[in-house]
Amino acid sequence: MITVAVAGCAGRMGSAVVDAVKAADDMELVCGIDPSCPRSGEEGAYPVHPSVQDAIDAADFDVLVDFTRPDVVEGNLRVALPAGVDCVVGTTGLSDETLAELAALAPAGTCLFYAPNFTTGAVLMMEFAKAAAPYFPEAEVIEMHHCKKLDAPSGTAVRTAALISEARGRDSAAPGKETEIAGAEGARGALVSGVPVHSVRSMGFVASQEVVFGSLGQTLTIRHDSWDRTSYMPGVLLGIRSVGERDGLIVGLENFLA
Repeated sequence: MITVAVAGCAGRMGSAVVDAVKAADDMELVCGIDPSCPRSGEEGAYPVHPSVQDAIDAADFDVLVDFTRPDVVEGNLRVALPAGVDCVVGTTGLSDETLAELAALAPAGTCLFYAPNFTTGAVLMMEFAKAAAPYFPEAEVIEMHHCKKLDAPSGTAVRTAALISEARGRDSAAPGKETEIAGAEGARGALVSGVPVHSVRSMGFVASQEVVFGSLGQTLTIRHDSWDRTSYMPGVLLGIRSVGERDGLIVGLENFLA
C-alpha cells in the first residue's frame, strides 16, 4: 500500500487528487496539507495539516503530491525532499535550475517527479510537436487556461517550446517583436526557447493548447483539450506508483509511459 499526502488538498486539482487516491485500491490517503482547510474534525474526513513539516511530524507517508501555487511549492519541496519523501509535483512555475537544486537536497533513493501536464493527450501532443519540429521552419504555441491560473505561460507551453527547440536546433523563422506596433507591445507573444508563446486566460477553459507549424504552402496544427480535471488523474496515479522505483529528478510523464 502506497501512503500519500496531498498538498493543496482544498484546491481544484488537489481535491481531485484526494478523490483519486482514496478510490485507488493500492493507495492510502494519510493526510492533506492546506493552511486554509482544517478538516480533521469532520466526520469521515482525513487529517489536514497547515504545513508539510507539520504533516511529516504527525504521520509517515511515502509520497507527497503537490498541487499548490508557484510561490508555495518550492518551500514544500525544501522540507519534504531532505526528509526522504518522494514527491510528485504538478504545480508549474519552477525553473529547470530550481528543480535540479531541489532534487540535490534529497538523499539517495528519493525521487522528485515534475510533470508540466499529467494528461496522456498532452504528453502525446508534445511528442508529436517534437517529431514535427525539424520539418517546419516556423512554430508557435497558443495555450488557453481558466482565468484563475496563476502562471503564464503554462508549464506545458514552456515544455513544448523547449522540446521544439531541442528537436530542430534553431529559432522560429517567423517575424518577431520587431514587427509590433507602438502601443501593442507583446502582440507577438513571449519568446520561450526561441518559440513564440501566447497565453489566453478566459472562462470556459480548463486547459487547452495548440502548436501551429508553418512551411511553404502548408500548416500543421496539433491541439489538445482537457475539459475536466479528472483527465489528469490517471497520470497522477501513475506518477505516485512509479516514483518509489526511481531516483533523482525526473521531468515529464512520458518517462513513465510504456
